[in-house]
Amino acid sequence: MTTLRLQKYLSQAGICSRRKAEEYIGAGLVLVNGKKATIGQSVDDELDKITLKNEEIKLIQTNVYYKLNKPY
Repeated sequence: MTTLRLQKYLSQAGICSRRKAEEYIGAGLVLVNGKKATIGQSVDDELDKITLKNEEIKLIQTNVYYKLNKPY
């Protein structure tokens, strides 16, 4: 259960920058659970349904592993 500010959530999802996310939220294009979002609103990525222009947004969580060979 991770709570993030909505602007950061949209940015991490790869949708837009934080500033552009604020513009989308201010224009009423972003909905959280079917209601208009507000700037600075916190969202839970597991519980809340976030939509932008009627398309659901989900965070893509990938793990990146690096293996280093560092001989002496």
